[in-house]
Amino acid sequence: MSEAQASGAQQRSPRRVVIVDDHGIFRSGLKAELGDCVEVIGEAATVDEAAEVIRKTKPEVVLLDVHLPGGTGGGGAEVVKLCRDLLEEVRFLAISVSDDATDVVSVIRSGARGYVTKTISTEELVSAIDAVAAGDAVFSPRLAGFVLDAFGTSGLAEEVRDEELDRLSAREVEVMRLIARGYTYREIASELFLSIKTVETHVSKVLRKLQLSSRHELTRWAEQRRIV
Repeated sequence: MSEAQASGAQQRSPRRVVIVDDHGIFRSGLKAELGDCVEVIGEAATVDEAAEVIRKTKPEVVLLDVHLPGGTGGGGAEVVKLCRDLLEEVRFLAISVSDDATDVVSVIRSGARGYVTKTISTEELVSAIDAVAAGDAVFSPRLAGFVLDAFGTSGLAEEVRDEELDRLSAREVEVMRLIARGYTYREIASELFLSIKTVETHVSKVLRKLQLSSRHELTRWAEQRRIV
């Protein structure tokens, strides 16, 4: 680790981390590599164990393998979904041997903040943990393209839409995105050539369909799915 990184680590308390991987040797090796840079407060090897440990310890960051036994077979993505109500305080960083686009899109769509492969260096992983804990998104370079394709305007966008997003009409999705970007009702009305009253109606419908109660929750919902 560089002197600058070491100095930064000394200036703050180590990030509280839970490691979720079904290989004990990997968990042990990762703990040894990270050393004092993080505080490992829990471990899990299955979907069910992970959900239990995360709820009990409420770490800042969960280092999450994508392929895990248990649960209903959803692996790492299922763990994130089971803890979706904690995403405001617990961040998920997928770390896997897989660089398959399907795995990347699945776990990010579930609410994970980043995805790196197990070839990542220790220094890079420590930086990724810090970034994710701070609310940033982190991806190994070649994986970022998958995410941009899937959650941008390309053809993959249709494939990754989840059931909640499918409840919205095309116009409601437009309004939702602008709300999440911080637009006022008046600005949205001007942007989409609608009346303010119509915008208010669309927002009400979106909140009802997604079972959300406020503009803040809607913004967080959109950010978690990278559709802002």
